[in-house]
Amino acid sequence: MSFVVVDVEADGPIPAEFSMVCFGAVLFDDALDHSFYGRTRPISERFIPEALAVSGFSREEHLTFDDPKAVLERFAAWLDQFSKGRPVFVSDNLAFDWQFINYYLHRFVGRNPFGFSGRRIGDLYAGLVKDAHKATEWKKYRLTPHTHNPVDDARGNAEALRKFKELGLRL
Repeated sequence: MSFVVVDVEADGPIPAEFSMVCFGAVLFDDALDHSFYGRTRPISERFIPEALAVSGFSREEHLTFDDPKAVLERFAAWLDQFSKGRPVFVSDNLAFDWQFINYYLHRFVGRNPFGFSGRRIGDLYAGLVKDAHKATEWKKYRLTPHTHNPVDDARGNAEALRKFKELGLRL
């Protein structure tokens, strides 16, 4: 079992009606040096300009990105190459990131290598410190700045997980 930390940028709140703009993934290991970055062109005419702006891309740029099928096939192959057993999806905002990755993998690859579950980093931290009210305090353990580049964000989140492990969380 391998933990894979994922971050998604999208141009709206839900898949199918809106589009994933880009995503990043980092394999959780000691080095954190295996990463994946994908940019996918829109699958919908709809987009929310403010949501798209978070990614740092314009609609015109987004329209030039790669075919989602090709990107998601490369991602599934990357997961198959680097994961030991079934990969475990880990994210800062599990409810948001998961829905896009799950939808895109099923739509374009026909399967989701992660299965049907994932882990939210804040919940792992809340369990570690035994206090659900401290679920956002974990972000202090990121070393890589949170830039909305999804690989940077996934790496920072993986760095926090590494700290949780040092503090005694069994991963």
